[in-house]
Amino acid sequence: MKYEVLIVDDHLVVREGLKLILETNDSFQVIGEASNGKDALDIINKSKPDLILLDLYMPVMSGLDTLKSMSELNIKIPVIILTTYNEDDLMVKGIELGAKGFLLKDTSRENLFRTLESAIRGETLLQPEVMEKILKYKQEKFGNHTHQSAHLTDKELFILQTVAKGFKSREIASDMGIAERTVKAHLTNIYNKLGVNSRAEAVAVAIDQGLFRLLDK
Repeated sequence: MKYEVLIVDDHLVVREGLKLILETNDSFQVIGEASNGKDALDIINKSKPDLILLDLYMPVMSGLDTLKSMSELNIKIPVIILTTYNEDDLMVKGIELGAKGFLLKDTSRENLFRTLESAIRGETLLQPEVMEKILKYKQEKFGNHTHQSAHLTDKELFILQTVAKGFKSREIASDMGIAERTVKAHLTNIYNKLGVNSRAEAVAVAIDQGLFRLLDK
């Protein structure tokens, strides 16, 4: 089956470039384009895409305002935010509003499709360079400390960081030399400690509370 994608960006060249790349993969089909959030919401209501690529800075309605409206309207379509190198604060807000990941506008084709596939699975995926930008921003603004109330172990923190990078439970298990069911048990403990029900929520809360350490490149 083909996954239907909506591209929302006020720059025609960005939309056309993404469309050309997506057309090289038989799993994805661009079913609409919009230059602002208001037009995007109209298309979403009519076409119900499987995935949305969303710019942050747009006229009429910004990316963050679009995410807020989607939340208010209970629209559960996964969103990947298109970003540049100077939007760290907006990245944090985007994650808090439920974005499944970010793509730097000069990202590679491989990263593009890996991020889209993770979003389709309902997972949050942050490329290492994007994760580091977000964490640096949080540390510079709020200080480098760990939120003590969560009490995540080093192993749980490692698993959560790996989840944020888009790895599946079986891949994490193989890397750690443990059973997949053990990884899932750790994830359940993490969810309970953070008061969440999914990987996406766990990553968002962990970033918000400063639980992640800076990742090595």
